[in-house]
Amino acid sequence: MAERSEIDLSNIPAHLAVIMDGNGRWAKQRGGLRVFGHQSAITAVRDTVEEAAELGIKYLTLYAFSTENWNRPALEVMALMQLLVHTIRNETPTLLKNSVRLQAIGDLATLPDKCQRELAEAIELTKGGTRMTLVLALSYSGRWDLTQASRRLAADVAAGRLQPEAVTEATITGYLATAGMPDPELLVRTSGEQRISNFLLWQLAYTELYITPVLWPDFRRSHLRDALVAYQQRERRFGKTSEQLTVS
Repeated sequence: MAERSEIDLSNIPAHLAVIMDGNGRWAKQRGGLRVFGHQSAITAVRDTVEEAAELGIKYLTLYAFSTENWNRPALEVMALMQLLVHTIRNETPTLLKNSVRLQAIGDLATLPDKCQRELAEAIELTKGGTRMTLVLALSYSGRWDLTQASRRLAADVAAGRLQPEAVTEATITGYLATAGMPDPELLVRTSGEQRISNFLLWQLAYTELYITPVLWPDFRRSHLRDALVAYQQRERRFGKTSEQLTVS
């Protein structure tokens, strides 16, 4: 397990994204319902948020509920929504104390009204946070994001506000749900699954991937530090050669 002293604080990713996976398997291993795993994951969220803020990460995006998750059993979805409301309400004071601003991305209109109200209130209360921005991806998928961006971009072209030849990668980035945020430099996925599961498809183009077998409810500060140490040992070339990086 990595210690703080092993981390180069001058080489911390500005944006860390996390796919929080393994709650159901964790609960099953203990003979409990999947909801038990979701409830037990709150400590992992709290540890990750606090450690990320203390290490100087500016944006932390957590994949909390995907568009595809609506297809899960209705009882589990209802329990997840209730847990979301409860967690947001309970954790907002801690976010305020640590100057963490809360944001959310996704098709938020599909969330239950109570979830939308709690989320909007927490976002408003924490909007002055300057230490870190915590982004919850809720009812989110990368394909949804690209679809909504394409629709908005097409509407602007049709209305004459944007010329087709003026569309660049930066233009498209500006229409995504993450507009104004840097792309993640590091993606952490727990539970050992080796896929990105329709998450931030455009934004992850050059993101370093770190996959750990640890199930999300067991994920702690030391596991995040392990991921950061691994990240700092990699060479980020963005299509260039090692020699080019040395020269520059």
